[in-house]
Amino acid sequence: MAWIDVMWTEENEKHVADAGFAIDEIEYVLRTPIDAGTSRSSGRPFVIGYTPDARRIMVVYEHVDRITVYPITAFLVED
Repeated sequence: MAWIDVMWTEENEKHVADAGFAIDEIEYVLRTPIDAGTSRSSGRPFVIGYTPDARRIMVVYEHVDRITVYPITAFLVED
């Protein structure tokens, strides 16, 4: 993914924190993905990547505009 801006609100910050991830981990994966696709359940785009501590996660997001994304959720991906 090219350079992006990540939009945070109290709602999505809480959602990813409740899932066990820090904002910087989500942003790292969004900016350095190893794979990408579209969620079958929501139809939203996602990326898969590794956090700095080597956890493989999926981040589901929405496009806000051409360079801004809004993270929706994240979860661990089994290898």
